[in-house]
Amino acid sequence: MEPESIPSSSRNPSQLSWINLSRNLLLAYQSFGVVYGDLSTSPLYVYTSTFKGKLKDHHDEETIFGVFSLIFWTLTLIPLLKYVFILLSADDNGEGGTFALYSLLCRHAKFNLLPNQQAADEELSSYKYGPSSQAGASSPLKLFLEKHKRLRTVLLVVVLFGACMVIGDGVLSPAISVLASVSGLKYTQAKFNDGELVILACVILVGLFALQHCGTHRVAFMFAPIVIVWLLSILIVGIYNIIHWNPKIIFAISPQYIVKFFIKTGTEGWISLGGILLCITGAEAMFADLGHFTASSIRIAFGFVIYPCLVMQYMGQAAFLSKNLESVHNSFYDSIPGPVFWPVFVIATMAAIVGSQATITATFSIIKQCHALGCFPRVKVVHTSKHIFGQIYIPEINWILMILTLAVTIGFQDTTLIGNAYGLACMTVMFVTTFLMALVIIFVWQKSILVASIFLLFFWVIEGVYLSAAFLKVHQGGWVPLVLSFFFLIVMYVWHYGIRRKYKYDLHNKVSLKWLLGLGPSLGIVRVPGIGLIYSELATGIPAIFTHFVTNLPAFHKVLVFVCVKSVPVPHVSPEERFLIGRACPRPYRMYRCIVRYGYKDIKKDDGEFENHLIQSIMEFIQMEAVEPQLSSSEASSFDGRMAVIGTRSLASTPSMIASEQEYADVDESIPSSRSITLRRLQSTFDDENPQVRRRRVRFQVPNSPGLDNAAREELLELIQAKEAGVAYIMGHSYVKARKSSSFLKKLVIDMGYSILRKNCRGPAVALNIPHISLIEVGMIYYV
Repeated sequence: MEPESIPSSSRNPSQLSWINLSRNLLLAYQSFGVVYGDLSTSPLYVYTSTFKGKLKDHHDEETIFGVFSLIFWTLTLIPLLKYVFILLSADDNGEGGTFALYSLLCRHAKFNLLPNQQAADEELSSYKYGPSSQAGASSPLKLFLEKHKRLRTVLLVVVLFGACMVIGDGVLSPAISVLASVSGLKYTQAKFNDGELVILACVILVGLFALQHCGTHRVAFMFAPIVIVWLLSILIVGIYNIIHWNPKIIFAISPQYIVKFFIKTGTEGWISLGGILLCITGAEAMFADLGHFTASSIRIAFGFVIYPCLVMQYMGQAAFLSKNLESVHNSFYDSIPGPVFWPVFVIATMAAIVGSQATITATFSIIKQCHALGCFPRVKVVHTSKHIFGQIYIPEINWILMILTLAVTIGFQDTTLIGNAYGLACMTVMFVTTFLMALVIIFVWQKSILVASIFLLFFWVIEGVYLSAAFLKVHQGGWVPLVLSFFFLIVMYVWHYGIRRKYKYDLHNKVSLKWLLGLGPSLGIVRVPGIGLIYSELATGIPAIFTHFVTNLPAFHKVLVFVCVKSVPVPHVSPEERFLIGRACPRPYRMYRCIVRYGYKDIKKDDGEFENHLIQSIMEFIQMEAVEPQLSSSEASSFDGRMAVIGTRSLASTPSMIASEQEYADVDESIPSSRSITLRRLQSTFDDENPQVRRRRVRFQVPNSPGLDNAAREELLELIQAKEAGVAYIMGHSYVKARKSSSFLKKLVIDMGYSILRKNCRGPAVALNIPHISLIEVGMIYYV
């Protein structure tokens, strides 16, 4: 007799727990190849960097025991206590990282500098994630920060500075990891010199960056075994060294060895902290890459595998060095037993490449988030996986990173100098994260200021000591992340300042609704069949550039839709909540408003369905308005105020609206259209030359609903006829200039900085995937 299957709804809690555990174990396995590559390769260079400076005068067993004790407690307090136990609990709908914390703060307090948020955004399901913000509404600190714009600007600059340091990690991590992994060849029988090692490292780096367009998802399951084999290798080598060389190293776990270390070494010991902090580089990836996994899976992977393997390896290296003081300049490879040197060398090189891959991917992700929040120029974002959300590739940034990484590798040719730069960048990111986490404890978790202060002071004291030691090495390579961060920070802030001034100009120069109503439904010009999608950054009101359209174009489309594509401070917006639809003018004007909302980690895919989803949403809005009279009103003041959330459901789920579907092919002369044969042939040629953006031809029909009145049926029919006549995308080609009365600094930022960035980044039409054949642009100068 076959056992009966148990339906999921009747599974007992133990079965559900087992399923959940299995899922977390699988994710923990996958996380080895994405999250821990960088952190797990740190043993390659930590001891070498630590003893490179003046600490080389203290090569004795007690000093080495003290260094290991520092490494052990640093690994315990920052990655284990701070990240695993505290920060992983501060996720934003499952997302982590600097911008996730900033997003949480912007939702629970009015910290956002761009005033394009609406009350409807707060109704998003992901917006309400976490405790309600009402309890802390009267917090004096919250009111104080919201009142002072300069403090909110400082907060944004701090967040951007942390993001810039992450970009610095993306430059420095591949350089130090690959160079350190091949450095072992210097001490083999082949006796490679420094120049040959640098050339080999550069070849590996070029190959690494050249393969980025493939996406990490294609080799994700290959990456994890590499890191796991690497971790098992360093664990076994570490245990062997402890037993073979000096089992007494186990006693160095005691903090008293740290005290003895500083008493003996003094200032030299403090400076050496710049090398010791390299043992936690890559720890921030546990929080930054949280969106690809779960907090439980990352905790399982770190607590049960990463942490014990790293501790054993560092302990084993210390045991080896305590009896082989002369090997401190190449401690890792010298500590490997001869018979297994080459296998470990190959695995180390592969693990270094994996670690670099994870850091580069994290850099792409942080730049995408900066762009979504209006803090980075428009770049091409390629979604490299159909199955793993968030795996992206940015071509321009990839080649910039490659050039900078090669420059650092060729320029320094020394892992110690690169390590000084890398340590400063990583510790700065951790310092910023601690500060933001303290604010989250107050405003999001709604704990007392005392609890947040204890957290802030405890970790800031630890990180501050390491950061001060890192800053002492600014002249020894530490200047690199500062220069890189300063450059990217200027780019980000200039871009953000420019779009903020442009938005405020639009906000203060909106077209008067009274003036528009005075023109009448025809707007004083000829209204021709078709739909005009007018793109604007305004979420409410008619933009000033609309008057340029009316005065410069001899005719306008019968149906006009003001489209605003904006980012909201949540990681993802579900398709069911993507569109906000409303009217911009009374019904006879046939003017609508559509707000398309994306989260800071959403990808705007060019699937060719935007037009169809938009028309479908407007049709649903018209039907909803006919059934629910409270949505409509004869009062002019109500227009442009009431918006309805319309989900972007699959077209197949609304068969009552669909008459037929077909792919665009040749010239579809069978479909009635007001477009000329020439234009339609151009469209056909464009589709043939660009098969990747071929759009489906969807013909809508008026649904047979008894609740529709004649006015609604007529409006739906006109909308369908306008869709058949053709859709045009109308945008303003804007030029932003500073007023003549502006200060010299403002003229420098707007007329030079922002202008150069705008001219050299991707155009808004390209970023929004607007078909060039259907685009109409009208120029306008903004004096801000």
